[in-house]
Amino acid sequence: MATITNRQDFTTYCLKRLGFPVIEINVDPDQVQDRIDDAIQYWQDYHFDGLQKVYWIHYVTQDDINNQYLDATQATDQSNNQIKIELAGITRIFPLTDSQATINMFDLRYQLRLNELYDFTSASYINYNLTQQHLRSLEIQFTGEVPIRFQRHMQRLYIDWGWGNYEAPVGTVVVAEAYAVINPEIYNLVWNDRWLKEYATALIKRTWGNNLSKFEGLQLPGGVTLNGSKIYNEAVSEIERLEREMENNYGAPLEWFMN
Repeated sequence: MATITNRQDFTTYCLKRLGFPVIEINVDPDQVQDRIDDAIQYWQDYHFDGLQKVYWIHYVTQDDINNQYLDATQATDQSNNQIKIELAGITRIFPLTDSQATINMFDLRYQLRLNELYDFTSASYINYNLTQQHLRSLEIQFTGEVPIRFQRHMQRLYIDWGWGNYEAPVGTVVVAEAYAVINPEIYNLVWNDRWLKEYATALIKRTWGNNLSKFEGLQLPGGVTLNGSKIYNEAVSEIERLEREMENNYGAPLEWFMN
């Protein structure tokens, strides 16, 4: 079997698994596409391959300061800025331009670098590293991390800091560690995922059985009797099996992120 790389071939594959063209599948084309979309959404939500870790880089603008949030609908792929991505969750942010940019000779960090690391070829970095860790621990204890809030369906990253002042002036670089949804229309190898093919087929089969159940017991020419309930119940069993398989074998490991 050739590798499936697009929606049309994926649709044909699912229908063939159900018996098409030998058997007429009593499902409207729109219903088929809706079930495929449902399968992809479930796969993206729960499969460990449905999300990818990304780093969204954003430069704070005056509009961001006025809104007091970052618009994540403008997030793009790291490798191609023309490709939009949908963020499913954000774990933390790394502000790259902050008060450290104004470090001067009276700053403790400057003095540490000047006196502890004056010669990289012979000076030991152990004491410097331990001191930096100590300073970072004090910073976390007395200042803390910048609180953030993100909701997937709003696609807005709220950062609770001083918008427009020394913390976040225009031009501040914000790097957000996030998880982005894998879009099969861009990354076409998704269409060949074994679990996704089986799950989409089962969803279409359930719709098929549901459609036929409206004519339960109707006898066709030749003595054939429609039995939509049997098809429906078989599909429900297959869906439950596949969802258990997803939970036990393919579910992404739990990790805290703002969603």
